[in-house]
Amino acid sequence: MIDRLRRWLAGSADALSLERAVRSVADSQRESALALEARVDALARQVAQQASKDSLETLHAVRSLHRSLRRDYEAKLYKSLDATAKGSGPIIAGPWTGEVGFELLYWIPFVRWFQSRWQVDGRRFVIVSRGGAGRWYGIEGARTIDILSLVPPEVFRARTDPVEHKQRALAPFERDIADRVAQSLAPAEPGLLHPELMYRLFAPFWRDEEGFGVVDRFTLHRRLPPADAGIIPLPADYVAVRFYFSNALPDTSDNREAVRAIVCALARQTAVVLLNPGVRVDDHDDIDLPAMANVWSLPPAAPEDNLAMQSAVIGRARGFVGTYGGFSYLAPFHGVPSIAFYSQPTFRLHHLQVAQRVFARLGTANLVAVDAAQAPLLHMATHGAVVSR
Repeated sequence: MIDRLRRWLAGSADALSLERAVRSVADSQRESALALEARVDALARQVAQQASKDSLETLHAVRSLHRSLRRDYEAKLYKSLDATAKGSGPIIAGPWTGEVGFELLYWIPFVRWFQSRWQVDGRRFVIVSRGGAGRWYGIEGARTIDILSLVPPEVFRARTDPVEHKQRALAPFERDIADRVAQSLAPAEPGLLHPELMYRLFAPFWRDEEGFGVVDRFTLHRRLPPADAGIIPLPADYVAVRFYFSNALPDTSDNREAVRAIVCALARQTAVVLLNPGVRVDDHDDIDLPAMANVWSLPPAAPEDNLAMQSAVIGRARGFVGTYGGFSYLAPFHGVPSIAFYSQPTFRLHHLQVAQRVFARLGTANLVAVDAAQAPLLHMATHGAVVSR
């Protein structure tokens, strides 16, 4: 690696070789930093299980080291963001390839915080997301480029992590997309604001090492801008519904029956619009439901518009009912109440608690998570009333 850099400085290597060398060094440094943080975390957990005075003193020392690493990372973060904000060239925000909940709850508010903190002109931003979600960012003057306009859904699915969709480092697929976007902006030299900054920043909160304050300090939450449902034929009054199988609501006969019963109960009282655009970019399979009276389905959506279309339909709904997960956060950001069902509490409460704090502050509708086994009791308690604005 050093030899290649020397050869380039001596004029015997091309610019592409230098770019590869610099990327390799940066990747190596990033991996080393992440590995050090992981070792410190593992040591802290191991020592915490011991009960002696010596071990507790060691734990305090480890935690002190962790705080030092944290301060060092935040200093480097500000330095990196200072460099990104300088000048007047375009800034690529993304590419975002993760799940809806993290985008709504953490990434978009982080991008808004960055813009506000450094007073960056919104026209410099190039938002790179998927499914039309670029409209959620609400940055005036920003351009949006949709990943699904560059690659088909099956390629997107194949090249993103199907198990843990967390962007803790710039993955090869994301680098390819960022390079294609940068080429489209030529001859300008864009900066890159990648989600790995946000993931590393909030990791201590997700690991129970820091409180809500770290999220509050680096985010700026707002309601989502109104979305236009266009020419989609919709009832005048309806509840939006989307149920899909997940770790929290696995594919079992009990869950299938519970979902069918919930949709039937809703359809007896109001129109139901199923959010089933027929585009699959992750491991969530929408639950097939039999034809029912008073239940509407959406027309097929173009991959690059599917989330935007669902968002527009939710924004006009009386309420949202569906599977608990990141998608169920979308409705309250539109001011629409959300009831989300699960049967296995496999999810971390951090995200639900952050969401409920955010919705309370925004004064929007809230999100209620309910065990699917309690659906009949919920129906009895509300006397069949459908949630209203």
